[in-house]
Amino acid sequence: MTSTSKSNPGHFFEDFFVGMPLVHATPQTLTEGDIALYRALTGGRFVQYSSSEFAKSAGYPGLTIDPLHAFHVVFGKSVPDVSLNAVANLGYADGRFSQPVLPGDTLNTVSEVIGVKENSNGKTGVVWVRTRGSNQRGEEVMSFVRWVMVNKREASAPTPDVVIPDLPKSVPGA
Repeated sequence: MTSTSKSNPGHFFEDFFVGMPLVHATPQTLTEGDIALYRALTGGRFVQYSSSEFAKSAGYPGLTIDPLHAFHVVFGKSVPDVSLNAVANLGYADGRFSQPVLPGDTLNTVSEVIGVKENSNGKTGVVWVRTRGSNQRGEEVMSFVRWVMVNKREASAPTPDVVIPDLPKSVPGA
């Protein structure tokens, strides 16, 4: 009898290839309750995420979601597909917050593998992904690149050709 696992074992280094799309499961809707909890847990005091009156005076319909809160949601959705078998998160680059996230917005997360390189130990490799978060209207609200060191399933497994992405030294201002 064959049994299947109900849990996601995650991708190992040799599973990744440049251009690989990763559509992350379970979109998440953010609410004013999420704002309150995030603010209580982080001590956030920025007025645009704390005062609906200030947000309205800035042209928003009310409170907006702190961009770091939205980042944590989008990043978290990518973990099962990108870094479940990671040894370490190595870095982040080219982070862009392109639209405000409002209470009631549902965030969807998609990543694409943009680089891979096996490490000299033959047991791990580095994977670069560009992750994009979008709202329920398909509007991109953020994107970022991260790279992680991921375990290989088997040290002898063949690995993809080395591709190291060219990332900007800085993100141009808006």
